[in-house]
Amino acid sequence: MDIIEFFKEAISNNASDIFIIAGKPLSYTCNSEFISIGDKLLPPDTQDIIHKIYDQASRNINILKENFDDDFSFSIPNIGRFRVNTFIQRGSMAAILRIVLFNLPDASNLGIPKQVTEFHKLTKGLVLVTGPAGSGKSTTLACIIDQINKSRSAHIITLEDPIEYLHRHDKSIVTQREIFLDTKSYSKGLRAALREAPNVILLGEMRDYETIAIAMSAAETGQLIFSTLHTLGTANTIDRIIDVFPPDQQHQVRIQLSMVLKAVVCQQLIPSTNGKPVPAFEIMMCNNAIRNMIRESKVHQIDSIIYSSKDQGMINMDTSIMNLYEKKLITKENALVYSLNHDAMKKSLSKK
Repeated sequence: MDIIEFFKEAISNNASDIFIIAGKPLSYTCNSEFISIGDKLLPPDTQDIIHKIYDQASRNINILKENFDDDFSFSIPNIGRFRVNTFIQRGSMAAILRIVLFNLPDASNLGIPKQVTEFHKLTKGLVLVTGPAGSGKSTTLACIIDQINKSRSAHIITLEDPIEYLHRHDKSIVTQREIFLDTKSYSKGLRAALREAPNVILLGEMRDYETIAIAMSAAETGQLIFSTLHTLGTANTIDRIIDVFPPDQQHQVRIQLSMVLKAVVCQQLIPSTNGKPVPAFEIMMCNNAIRNMIRESKVHQIDSIIYSSKDQGMINMDTSIMNLYEKKLITKENALVYSLNHDAMKKSLSKK
């Protein structure tokens, strides 16, 4: 099958990921199920397909050959946009492509809570969207950025690896830079962004000490910073940031973080009873009690504040999961598997 035709078929069937791996036919996932097309691929077949992808992306395939893996994105006019990871496995080329549609997603259709999209009204501080790989963090952030773009005049700078959603200029000016293509690293891109009259900065990921330190300083000086971490749970997220710094700096970092942090959103995608994954969210909005806990190294107590602050729009992960179960959107088994406190969830489920 022609690879472009295969991409068209995958997109028309609402696929989420495409797999090009030797020993398996061309495959894509649809509602968490694998669908395979054609004959089993041999190593020369995957090499030929991946060469065509690099040609389509106007990218040098020697990057893959020298580094053994590569991340980039590319678009096919009138078809779609793809976030690509190529790699070597058992001596042969392989690739996983995440499909990103040209149209920006609709938050309500995706089940993103209103209190999350309301973060577009913020004008300064740090907002973190966290969760495992493939949990929809980039999509959530794209929805927030889109709301800013539509609602006010701002210079929005995004630093991504790779760029997923393309934002057209609306009321705002949107500058999008791809790591390694438009700037050498997150830290270098972020330093440059601070000299580019920004109002909003989106960091695709806070990967290292230097990037986290610059992001916090930028938020402290009045920028609105959005970023992601691969953590699950608000307490884990805050601990991860603090633990990046040397022990002798951590007290000062706690004070700084308590001042700049506005919210933490943790999300997971859970298989639903109808086959299409549904999102569960933990939402923490910094109030005085939480700021004190961050400063006083009592982060483990934040969960109790989230649980008791529903009237402020907060919700913890297990409550969100239980809500999905009570709506019959997920099974009891998945509610338990994806819960953060398995014992408490088991007790809650036994009463249902």
